[in-house]
Amino acid sequence: MPVVQIEKAALCQCLNRKDFTDEEVDELCFEFGLELDEVTSEREMLAKEQGDAKAAQMGDQLSDAVIYKIEVPANRYDLLCVEGLSRALMVFQSLAQPPLYKAVQPAAGMQQMRVAPSTAQIRPYVVCAMLRNLSFTPASYKSFIDLQDKLHQTICRQRSLVAIGTHDFDTLTGPFLYEALPPSDIVFKPLNQTKEFSAVELMQLYSGESHLKAYLPIIRDSPVYPVIKDANGVVLSMPPIINGDHSRITLNTKNVFIEATATDAHKASVVLDTLVCAFSQYCSEQFTVEAVQVNYPDGRASIYPSLAYRQVDIQVDYLRKGVGRSDSQLTIDEICHRLTRMCLVAKATSDATVSVTVPPTRHDVLHPCDVLEDLAIAIGYNNLEMSLPPTLCTGKQQPLNSLTDKLRLEVAFAGFTECLTFALCSEKDISERLRLPLDSLPAVRIANPKTLEFQVARTSLLPGILKTVHSNRSLPLPLKLFEIQDVVYKSSDSSGSAVNSRQLAAVYYGKSSGFELIHGLMDRIMQVLGVPVDQYKLSATELATYFTGRCANVLYKGSPVGTIGVLHPETLAQFDLTLPASAFVFDVEKFL
Repeated sequence: MPVVQIEKAALCQCLNRKDFTDEEVDELCFEFGLELDEVTSEREMLAKEQGDAKAAQMGDQLSDAVIYKIEVPANRYDLLCVEGLSRALMVFQSLAQPPLYKAVQPAAGMQQMRVAPSTAQIRPYVVCAMLRNLSFTPASYKSFIDLQDKLHQTICRQRSLVAIGTHDFDTLTGPFLYEALPPSDIVFKPLNQTKEFSAVELMQLYSGESHLKAYLPIIRDSPVYPVIKDANGVVLSMPPIINGDHSRITLNTKNVFIEATATDAHKASVVLDTLVCAFSQYCSEQFTVEAVQVNYPDGRASIYPSLAYRQVDIQVDYLRKGVGRSDSQLTIDEICHRLTRMCLVAKATSDATVSVTVPPTRHDVLHPCDVLEDLAIAIGYNNLEMSLPPTLCTGKQQPLNSLTDKLRLEVAFAGFTECLTFALCSEKDISERLRLPLDSLPAVRIANPKTLEFQVARTSLLPGILKTVHSNRSLPLPLKLFEIQDVVYKSSDSSGSAVNSRQLAAVYYGKSSGFELIHGLMDRIMQVLGVPVDQYKLSATELATYFTGRCANVLYKGSPVGTIGVLHPETLAQFDLTLPASAFVFDVEKFL
């Protein structure tokens, strides 16, 4: 899961505390559903990564200030930066109220982003926003860059779904154009470079850049590359690779223009909401974002960011039952108070229902159970009462599986090696290779097989074991293999359903047929199953899979439960085997 670094001094300042012990921070994180991963410092981190000598060489350039590394859930994008994490902890401790985010449209008119039809070939969506009168400090500037990196690594899926670009708006002139051009037609000075490059040259330049080369394949093979320009033709960025140097942001930047191009419009909107909500607190008018209009080729005009608040109505009984509290133990007012501490402002709409307002920072809330989880966190997992379930059930192993495990051990004790083969096979495996007509088999067929190797569900374990023998012919002889698994048959009734049957099969392959060993293994199995001598016997029969005159039915209480014999040379030849082999197969379920 993502890890957020926050200095101890910054955490104390946010929570109005003079000092924190490491144990108190650990406890606070646990109460909020997070985990304190590590307590460290800049010097300790460098020493851990590059050695003590390197850390000593850096001297006073490294800080010894305590840094807390806090692990946050992968779906809580609002906690991926110091600003979001500290604000959430402040609200959790009732030191602040949940902020009200709003997107405003300036009286002079919104900035415009026009999307060209050519972008449909590569990254068809773009969302934009403006942060006005922003005041950066070195710490907040670093956090702003870090949040973009964390979003790129998580929800943006290494920029393949969404790529973020941030620009100094005062160096640009609107309206803006998002289009896709041939690589040779894109020429600009990229970030941290001293001269202009074409897109083709940039691909070569960054192929050796460890930070950027991972993103090149996203657009490299496309006939067109995406590019964003202002009204004067100045290139803002070539997403998802690099921004232009002309509009780079600095500590002195006051107005930040944010654009995010994407292949997934919803994720782009989530990313934009997360970014502007986290850093709008540094605007002169806190938690206020200037909207931008995006005009698509089909005439559709969308305004971003949406910063939409959602209402979720939840039954009080559902919440009480979920945390194991009665009416008197958890009142509606207490439910509303605890949910508000989790930045989910809640109000009672009746004696049985609460209405929860989900802010634009909480895109992880998809279902009432997500609200229930936050309620449990606000109450405290350690404060939830442990109780036995109303129905008492004693678990135990299924009889068939218990018998299977015991048989598996006994056959292994007899010197046989277990193999595990596919439950699906080809029609040829269960018919032609075993010298059986396919029409006579109650095989369950796959309606749309993707490969000839997986056309039907196996009706016998023999094909899989013989394929395993074929793949291991180079091993010392003899090969003694067994398998105890399910086979599948068509149901004998007219329902068209299928039934599973547990079988045990064993094969002896060597310079002699080894029939006496297979027969001895069968006798041993019947002995451990406790079958009386008079209820088990072999009855001669003829089956095409086996050698003529060397095949028998295994009878239990007078009924056939399996077959045993020396495999026919033609059967062995179908699996490219040249030495004799003996085998048996029988139904385990008959002995339950």
